Amino acid sequence: MRWNWILLGLLVIVPVQAQELPENLEGLGLRESTMASRDMPGWKVPDKILVRSFFGQDVAAMLQPLTPDVELVAVTTVEDAVANIDGAQALFGFCERSILEAADSLHWVQSYFAGVENCVSLPAMQGGMVLTNGQRLSSPTIADHTMALTYGLVRGLDLFQGAQAESRWDMQAAPSLMSFGELSGRTMLVVGLGGIGSQVAQRAHALGMKVLATRGSRREGPDYIEYVGLGHEAIHLAKKADIVVNAAPLTDATRGMFNKEFFAAMKPTAYFVSVGRGQSTVTADLITAVKTQQIAGAALDVVDPEPLPADHPIWSTPRIIVTPHVAALSAETWQRIWALVGENLRRYVAGEPLLSVVGIERGY
Repeated sequence: MRWNWILLGLLVIVPVQAQELPENLEGLGLRESTMASRDMPGWKVPDKILVRSFFGQDVAAMLQPLTPDVELVAVTTVEDAVANIDGAQALFGFCERSILEAADSLHWVQSYFAGVENCVSLPAMQGGMVLTNGQRLSSPTIADHTMALTYGLVRGLDLFQGAQAESRWDMQAAPSLMSFGELSGRTMLVVGLGGIGSQVAQRAHALGMKVLATRGSRREGPDYIEYVGLGHEAIHLAKKADIVVNAAPLTDATRGMFNKEFFAAMKPTAYFVSVGRGQSTVTADLITAVKTQQIAGAALDVVDPEPLPADHPIWSTPRIIVTPHVAALSAETWQRIWALVGENLRRYVAGEPLLSVVGIERGY
């Protein structure tokens, strides 16, 4: 019982003062645990940490100058990690069952990205291990991608792209004025007012849109959002929206929430943009909604399944734009990831509170 009580302390988080962070992490709303690393059950100054190389970057070599007394072992595959996990107190960039089950000293897992739904469900994560992730690091980039997808739908770029592929100068490619408009004056509903959702809402407001939002925990939000509701209100707010953006994490409450009932609640002139998690959308219901013009179209950076098979009907459904889960990709995102990982490494070795500690039971 005492062990569980101590672990709950890791979930109590407070805002980090800007001057305590590397410059490129300022303003993202990162939070730190109220419990110092040295006070976590099982913590010790690490001797060995496994670090996943990523996108051709030897991250271990990049981080080694920060902790010259700690052995940072570069690994590139799950098999590499399993073979080298003995004696490691921390693992960066991987969270697979086989690695965690092979570990004998593992205490801390650092994910490079925000999505950790497949990690928190692993049995090994339920026994007191500490998990930190990359929440909010890609939020500005994903928000930019979201607005690009939104513009693509509202301005009918997908329709003209089809004409371009056929070398056809067709000023009538857009079938109606309803699919060829402006963003200013329209209403956006952001489902999931976290790091990504807040950045999307900020951009939409700056473009003259009215912004509504939902979040799972509380109604508070920035003053540029007209109304913040709880998660169950999303389907009711969808009736007022011209653009619905899925920016929600994948939880039991959000899995499959964008279904035929949700799309039926939307305006027939409204668009659906998804940058959250593919499994929060019932794919067949979305395709039907677009094909029957129940909604005007959709833009998806995340789908279910991923990768999308070549013969999947989404590819051939008019007014659905697909990008292959690349919304987070940018040089700026990578720089923020390495800055966070380096800062958390420094903090862990020094026994200080970690940034972006994940609530294992909550799932994010």
